[in-house]
Amino acid sequence: MFVDRAKIFIKSGKGGDGAVTFRREPFVPEGGPDGGDGGRGGDVIFQADRNLRTLMDFKFKRKYEAEDGQNGMKKKRFGKSGENLVIKVPVGTMVIDEETGHLMKDLVEDGDSFVAAKGGRGGRGNVHFKNSVRQAPNFAEAGGACKERTVILEMKLIADVGLVGFPNVGKSSLLSVATSAQPKIANYHFTTIDPNLGVVQLHDTSFVMADIAGIIEGASEGLGLGFKFLKHIERTKVLIHVVDVSGCEGRDPKEDFDKINRELEAYSPRIMKKPQIVAANKIDQIDEEDPMYIEFKEYVESKGYKVFPMSAPLDLGVTEVLNAALLELKRVEENPVEEEEELEMFDFEADNALDPDYREIYVDYDEEDGVFVLEGKQLTKIFNSTNFNDMGSLRYLYKYIEKNGAIEQMKEMGLEEGDIIRIKNYELEYWDEF
Repeated sequence: MFVDRAKIFIKSGKGGDGAVTFRREPFVPEGGPDGGDGGRGGDVIFQADRNLRTLMDFKFKRKYEAEDGQNGMKKKRFGKSGENLVIKVPVGTMVIDEETGHLMKDLVEDGDSFVAAKGGRGGRGNVHFKNSVRQAPNFAEAGGACKERTVILEMKLIADVGLVGFPNVGKSSLLSVATSAQPKIANYHFTTIDPNLGVVQLHDTSFVMADIAGIIEGASEGLGLGFKFLKHIERTKVLIHVVDVSGCEGRDPKEDFDKINRELEAYSPRIMKKPQIVAANKIDQIDEEDPMYIEFKEYVESKGYKVFPMSAPLDLGVTEVLNAALLELKRVEENPVEEEEELEMFDFEADNALDPDYREIYVDYDEEDGVFVLEGKQLTKIFNSTNFNDMGSLRYLYKYIEKNGAIEQMKEMGLEEGDIIRIKNYELEYWDEF
């Protein structure tokens, strides 16, 4: 089964909590704190692997989680870092954040990788919070939160040459004759429902050719199999446009040629900038002096394209078509055109220290309950680290709130002694002398 799109849930590892421990050894009076730091949570990493051809595995497993970091231990011992989770995907896979629709990474080379969800940092043990005033800190830092994200994996085939054209014009026949691929071939439309790849061995070189299954009029708007196939054309370097010049289905070859090119341009104007070779297939069913074929050839050549008569099943003219494709391919590789990215790649894993929103504390007033409400990313982390049975730990939380201007802001909103301040599910009274 060929699957080129999947949606999965990923979760990085949570950072281990710092330890709250004290030295308890004989003959060591007032040993002091010795809590170690927690280990870092594991990252979720996507990596391109040329041995994979489909996203089928992600249809059966949709949830991926990295390992959490281990909590810190006594005697200043660090917790073990969580193992990274490496998810392998086919080359040509794009990773898209579902919530925003932004492209996170386009994995176009074998071995390309990136971190899609960074593990939480390990929390600091209580040894870090000792100072001249606080000799025995009874609190430590909580580990950093894990990152959760739903991503869409979308694969676009990476092939050197792509075969395009209406259904049942002979694309699969050409692929079977030119390569060792064995696509389904039959005399009805949409015989091919999945793209097929094959390697063409020609002279002393080779290239990858893809049969991009039948495109119909309106495909750029989603009709027929629409975008399912059109997207795979974008990464090809050269196009072979296969046209049935026999007219056996009652269609005009010139109209077929124009309709397919209109769909390609409507989907992405960049596609029409690629070199295109026209293979006039089923030439064995008519004479090359046939007025319809001559008219078609003149019409296409007037637009700047080369026409090659061919009969794929009889292997007639196939070599000439492949030689022409190889020549165009070499020209493209010798003079590569820098293509603009369709989507900007967004860095979703910027370090918290670089996040201007990370230290911000947001103040609100709940009129129904008559309490001030505080929220913030770093505030939540410090709140989770607070030991509410220890005055030193509570004072550390209060000083953080005061230092970041939240106390002053609440005073401007009418904060007085005895008022209640709520952080998450915890409420505390405000006093000037805390």
